[in-house]
Amino acid sequence: MAARNPQHDYTLKRPKYRVLCPLLALIIGARTANAQGGGKDSVARDPHAVQPERPTVATHAGTVARGWAELEEGAEWDKLTDGTRSFTAPTNLKTGLASRAQLNLMFNLIHAASVRGGNVSFGDLTIGVKYRIVDDDRLLGDFAILPAVKLPTGQESAGAGTGTTDFSLLLISSRQLGPVAMDLNVGATRRSGNGTRAPIDATLWTASFGFPVLGNLGWVAEVFGYPRTTGFAGMAAVAAFLTGPTFSAREWLAFDVGVIAPITGPQAKAAYAGLVWNVGCLLPRGRCR
Repeated sequence: MAARNPQHDYTLKRPKYRVLCPLLALIIGARTANAQGGGKDSVARDPHAVQPERPTVATHAGTVARGWAELEEGAEWDKLTDGTRSFTAPTNLKTGLASRAQLNLMFNLIHAASVRGGNVSFGDLTIGVKYRIVDDDRLLGDFAILPAVKLPTGQESAGAGTGTTDFSLLLISSRQLGPVAMDLNVGATRRSGNGTRAPIDATLWTASFGFPVLGNLGWVAEVFGYPRTTGFAGMAAVAAFLTGPTFSAREWLAFDVGVIAPITGPQAKAAYAGLVWNVGCLLPRGRCR
């Protein structure tokens, strides 16, 4: 999953690890049974089975098995409120660090008229570690935290980066309600700088639900939003709706496609597509479970 930011600053878009503010918002995310990565299920499941965190803004509490790697690659075509169009390719490389910890490396490939004169650019790099704290809690379900830092690796002068270092914390609660997978997240972002390129503080909320349709075909629906930010780069509040099918081609390979429609505020209309590929175990032979 990539975070869809309504601003023209494409480096603020997801790589789901999305969110950097002092108090991140509440996310409810869900996906099909194959995509759900809750605590004890993720321990008992085949470590070669994918645990998609895309296409939603929300993420789940599951973590990739220790030593295993999973690649999430997406494509998103936006039509902004001023009529301009852009393309981003959010990339997320996930690696299991321990039975409850996962490393996330995220960046965007950007193609927009306002970025480097329309040439393809790399956005800022985000590094995060998801840690699952508890499984099957009566109130929180499977509960995890995802602290992250975004580094100013994109070219700020060309519009490919904010020139800020961003710190975020995302709180994640996942639960299975019959056939429906549901994730609850809350989080916030705090940025360096004086707020001229991007708001110093920002928040996010989202509610996403996923369920099986027929065989390996599933569906995801999500409502998400960015509360109003203040300062020179402040933006009005945004809410949007995301929906589309998911398909598990193999246990280790899943695809998604869908649309994003604005509900309120300066959110871009968008279409997206992507895949999640469990690459395999990176540890020496015999150490993969």
